[in-house]
Amino acid sequence: MEKRALIAVILSIVFFYGYSALFPPPKKEAPAPSAQQAVTGSQPGAPQASVAAVPAPSPVPAAAVKAQQKEIAVETPDYTAVFSTQGGSLTRLVLKKYRETADLTGKHVTLVDERDPSAYTLSTRAAGIGLDLSALFVSSADSLTVEAGEKKELAFTWISPAGVTVRKIYTFKGGNYGIDMVYQTANSGTARAGAAFQTVMTYPAVPRVKESRLETFGPVTFAQDKLTEEKVKDLVGQGKSYSAPLWSGFADKYFLSAVVGQGGSIATAAVRSTPRGMLEDTITAPETSLNPGESKSVAYRLYFGPKDLDILKAQGNSLERAIDLGWFAMLAKPLLHSLKFFYKYVHNYGIAIIIITVILKIIFYPLTHSSYKSMKQMQKLQPKMQEVREKYKNDRDAMNKAIMELYQTHKVNPVGGCLPMLVQIPVFFALYKALMFSIELRHAPFMLWIQDLAGKDPYYVTPIIMGITMVIQQKMTPSQMDPMQQKMMMALPVVFTFMFLNFPSGLVLYWLVNNVLTIIQQSYINKSIAAAEAK
Repeated sequence: MEKRALIAVILSIVFFYGYSALFPPPKKEAPAPSAQQAVTGSQPGAPQASVAAVPAPSPVPAAAVKAQQKEIAVETPDYTAVFSTQGGSLTRLVLKKYRETADLTGKHVTLVDERDPSAYTLSTRAAGIGLDLSALFVSSADSLTVEAGEKKELAFTWISPAGVTVRKIYTFKGGNYGIDMVYQTANSGTARAGAAFQTVMTYPAVPRVKESRLETFGPVTFAQDKLTEEKVKDLVGQGKSYSAPLWSGFADKYFLSAVVGQGGSIATAAVRSTPRGMLEDTITAPETSLNPGESKSVAYRLYFGPKDLDILKAQGNSLERAIDLGWFAMLAKPLLHSLKFFYKYVHNYGIAIIIITVILKIIFYPLTHSSYKSMKQMQKLQPKMQEVREKYKNDRDAMNKAIMELYQTHKVNPVGGCLPMLVQIPVFFALYKALMFSIELRHAPFMLWIQDLAGKDPYYVTPIIMGITMVIQQKMTPSQMDPMQQKMMMALPVVFTFMFLNFPSGLVLYWLVNNVLTIIQQSYINKSIAAAEAK
């Protein structure tokens, strides 16, 4: 849908403002590496994890290790997280500030849920010390509540038969979607031990319900200063692996779930499609080698939250790059910041879109005036150009020479009506990307019947009005097209109207307001040109 929209926009601009001037009428990749390969000599470029000696934890009674599995709930202002003593893993995470539907009765967005086949799961295993998904840990608390501004820890402890103690420590900050996670390992045995920690995220290859936020979803990895978004179909029967990524995880249109490295703690990230129809992202740490009595740690940050530019940037490690704004990101980001800036004052993203549209129109007014004036001149010159074509219809070289002389005599630039519009194309595309994938617009009300700027207009009122404004704008635009071409152009508003019926209403609002402002501009320019000619 997005590609078709961009193509249609390009065609519209070219036809509206310059058609006649420019075209006068007449190996298979290797499987994902195993845990041991990912952290040994087969990955010579893999960084070493940030390791630090830690005091050996107090021994845990064997009876405690055999305790029954239980769940520990953690409440913060932004989410509810549930952990299990089996694996010491995160089993459920629900966002408190986001719902699946715009109405207040919609259920909250759930990003992690081991009981739900349509949500993520997160688990830990470690080759070398026998830590698998079934290992039972002992928790440091039965529940935890973290208020805004507070910082609290939740620790899980497990001891291997060989005397290796593993502590998984989660640190929560009230008002922050990031969760710090540290694996602390202490060797209390008599033999050297080596551990290769793996943090495993899974997700169904096909969402159970493909609603708006799941229009685009899949594995994402940021490595070597490049964001890679894998297509699910490309992972069938093979895997993709990345060396030393900064972070890796899964993303949909509005939310991101990722494991972020700290101090080079990710040696590899391997993504594959499993036989049971799941996507699996295995984040492997560099190997931890422990002598008897030695302790080390490896740190990560977990992120489960919105793809909000400011929130992601605050997490570090270029996590904000998860928002892919395309080729025009340098323009899209300032526009997105401007949208949020105006929202602070008007408290309505629809009005903020209108303000930005007006400002852009004012900025580009000189170019619009120049373009419109040039098209008017070309329209007046059309009869003489037709005479030249009739006179030299059998000699194309002579025809082109005579037309160029005609341009020079009347001081008309044949592409003057098109070039100023082309300058504005990058800004339009940047704003298109900013609005199309902005979580700020998700479930954001405008007024009257439009209660979700990221959803379509439920009654299709704004797309129809937009189509009408395109027809008016088209009739006001100077044209040098022949009657047949003009009839073809009249079909364009119809095509655009049908295409925009299912577009986010925030994007339709921008296009509608832009058209209305263009009509006002053209009317004003017409009067000013007529007044100048009357003198």
